[in-house]
Parts: sequence; C-alpha cells; structure tokens
Amino acid sequence: MSGSHLGIPAGSLLLEPRPFFTVLNSLTLAMDACVILLVLVLTRPWGKRAPSWLLIVPVFVATGLLTPIVLAFPGQLLIRGLGFGAVPAGRGGLKPFLDPWVFNVVYTGFIVQGLALAGLFVPYARQRWGRIGQGVPGERLPSSTGVVAAAAAAAGLMVAGVHAYWAFGGTAGLQADRAAAYSAQRGVVSAVHGMCALAAGLGAWLLARGGKRRARWAPALAWTGSAATLCWGLWMLIGSLGPELDGGEGPSAGVLLIYAGQMVTGSLAVLVLTRFLAARREG
Repeated sequence: MSGSHLGIPAGSLLLEPRPFFTVLNSLTLAMDACVILLVLVLTRPWGKRAPSWLLIVPVFVATGLLTPIVLAFPGQLLIRGLGFGAVPAGRGGLKPFLDPWVFNVVYTGFIVQGLALAGLFVPYARQRWGRIGQGVPGERLPSSTGVVAAAAAAAGLMVAGVHAYWAFGGTAGLQADRAAAYSAQRGVVSAVHGMCALAAGLGAWLLARGGKRRARWAPALAWTGSAATLCWGLWMLIGSLGPELDGGEGPSAGVLLIYAGQMVTGSLAVLVLTRFLAARREG
C-alpha cells in the first residue's frame, strides 16, 4: 500500500496501480487490526462486558478465514517436502504474483493467529456462555429447522463432492489454465474446502436431530464448518470481481457456482446453529 515492491517479482500484476488491490489490502489490514482488538477483548476484564454480537461476528469471520489456512498450508508444506505437488513442466503457464517466501511468512502468521485466537476464545466462551454448551442437545429442533438442516447437509454434500473431484485431479467445471496447472498442493486446498462443507452440513444435521450425545462436537462442527464455507465462498466471490493476480482466466461459471454453494451451505448451517443456541438460552 505504501509503494514497496518487497516480495513482488518483476512482471507481477501487483506492480500495476489498480484501485481493486488497494481496497483488498486495506480490507486485509483492517481485519488484522480487528485481531488485535479481539485479543484485548478476550484477555482484559472489561472484555466480559462487551456485547455478544460485537464479539461473535468478528470471531466467526476469523474462524472462517483462518481455519482452511490452518488445515491446508501445513499439508501443502508436507507434500512439497515429500517431493510432490509441483506443476509438470510445460503445463499451466500462470505467472507468480508474489515471491514464494512471502506465502511462508504470511500464512505462518495466519496459522499463529488462528491457533492463538482459538486458545483465547474457547476458555472465554466457556466462562461466559458455558451453560449453553453443557449437557446434551435434548429434543429435536422444530421441523422447519430440520428442513433447513437437511438443505444444509444436501448442499454441503454437493459442494464437498465437487471439491473432492477437483482435489483428485478432476478438471470439469474449471477454466482451462487452472486445469492445466493442477498439482497436489492445489488438491489439498480443494480437499480442505470440501471437508469444511461436510462439517457445516453434518453439524447442522446433528443439531437439528437432537439426542443424548453431549452438546459439544455438533456446535463445534456447525460453527467451524459454516464459518469456513460462508466466509471463504464470499471472499473468493469478491476476489473474482477483480483481475486475476497470476494472469490467468477468470473463474468459470462452475467455479462461481461452487462459491455460491459454499455461501448457501454456510448460511443454512448458521441458521440452524443460531436456532439451537437460542433454544438452549431459552431453556
């Protein structure tokens, strides 16, 4: 944002002055500033008096944006360390828009953020809202909520199926340059997004059906899965409005549909989770 070219290779699209990049960088900077505020709220005595929605919304967004990175980036490093994941010579042709070391620094920082926020928020939530997460789910939620949960599960299965197909090298629905540039490292990202979609649908279904299991894993699945699918689907959809950083083609109609499917899955799971928590509070 200040004009430095550190970490940007020659020929990168980032060297061209474009308002879209300035807006995205400003948004990222603002979100990192929110992380600092979240840490203060979660660690200072006055943080217990913060309105619930003012805390839950940014934590939800942080969960959604950071969870896939926490899961996928170590997997990519492992695959790279084992000698897999490189794009075969003569395939792809996409231009790098940042030097490789930048990803290592930034994504390692994101992982530290994610783990630190989780380590701070979980005990905070137990102390402030612990009663809601104790005991068992109990009776089924209303049938209308069950319909929403079934829709979330169906949408999650569809999104997960497509991501699994792409993770193992499938190319249908992808633009030509992305299909040609497939690697195991890219496959890890698709696999993680598929897992998050499954978690959102499964968590919503478990919450709606109730039962005598402890009310712990289902809310965690619904929270994490819905946050990841909704926030990343929205983030990627916003990113698709601008130029492709690596000089490739814009996302195909199939890819855009999957982004929309992620947002639908996450939104439906959020509705079920909200109804579940409201019922627990009323009880």
